[in-house]
Amino acid sequence: MLIGRLTKNPELRSTPSGQNVTSFSLATNRVFTDAAGQKQERSEFHSIVAWGKLAEICSQYLVKGRRAYIEGRLQTRDWVGQDQIKKYTTEVIAENMIILDSPSGQGQKPFTPSPSGQAPQKQEPQEEEHIIEEIPF
Repeated sequence: MLIGRLTKNPELRSTPSGQNVTSFSLATNRVFTDAAGQKQERSEFHSIVAWGKLAEICSQYLVKGRRAYIEGRLQTRDWVGQDQIKKYTTEVIAENMIILDSPSGQGQKPFTPSPSGQAPQKQEPQEEEHIIEEIPF
């Protein structure tokens, strides 16, 4: 499970068999205090790959800079480069994706694709009245 920002726009491709695949990069950040008491920040960059209908949804709705939650599994693959040296890469194979911000970054509710792959109909927010005494915490 990763939460981060896209570092580039997703790239949608099709395999020779016609299956859609999208790849993109996600940056995650970690803030901590080092032994000297100084605040430090580290960024990690993750290669994400989505297949099928999720690939189409990711390429349609995700753009560089957008915040997203990605749930998936790690997969390491290898190949022999032109220099005849074996190379490795580890990718996150996305199984679920939730967009955490609006396209303009203006705090709207997150978008979650439906399991059928169809984009849900946009619903107007419903106003709810809460009385503070009724909240259980």
